[in-house]
Amino acid sequence: MNEQAIIEISNLNKWFGDNHVLKGINLNVLPSEVLCVIGASGSGKSTLLRCVNYLETFQEGEVKINGWEVTDNEKRINALRARVGMVFQHFNLFPHMTVLGNVIEGPTQVKKMSKGKARKIGCHFLEKVGLSDKEKAYPNTLSGGQKQRVAIARALAMEPDVMLFDEPTSALDPELVGEVLSVMKDLAEDGMTMMIVTHEMGFAREVADTVAFMDEGVILEKDTPAAIFDEPAEARTREFLSQIL
Repeated sequence: MNEQAIIEISNLNKWFGDNHVLKGINLNVLPSEVLCVIGASGSGKSTLLRCVNYLETFQEGEVKINGWEVTDNEKRINALRARVGMVFQHFNLFPHMTVLGNVIEGPTQVKKMSKGKARKIGCHFLEKVGLSDKEKAYPNTLSGGQKQRVAIARALAMEPDVMLFDEPTSALDPELVGEVLSVMKDLAEDGMTMMIVTHEMGFAREVADTVAFMDEGVILEKDTPAAIFDEPAEARTREFLSQIL
């Protein structure tokens, strides 16, 4: 019996005006799978990721998460987003809240969890990302890498079925990238289902179960990291990798 995919994307099409950005994307992510999406800037990677939790609308096709169809029904979207953790390039932390305040905002506001229970969960995930000592700090006192780790803890505190990462290290100074990738590596080892748009090829090779190469709104090929990085089937993939590796 085939394992039921957690993320199912079928014939997804997205236009911005006349610009056909996603052209009939089909993609599945299985439970505990780590899928890394790579490709040049402007190939549609981030748009694809944002369609998964309906931060971007799409005109054709279907996205399902755990069998739930992603539609424009507001109630359903909010229920769905409670199950999908999202980590952005630019952290998006609330500057007026402490680190712990940021992490427990979702569980208390969206899940209506008691403050006490949310604090317990929040502290657990801050420990997981190595920031137990920062719970009372404010975001403006943190480094970029610490902010991004708080953002990951905040997403995890919702106890999602799946985590989406949109180039989570691209806004960081090079020396801070490692601490964020290390947290993501730990999540992969814990069996978290993840879809990651990244330009960190070493990370994709080491941590991904599957790598999808996107070009001009199409997934040109999808395979194991070894196949994609060592023996890509498509000339365009070879050209892209030769430029950045």
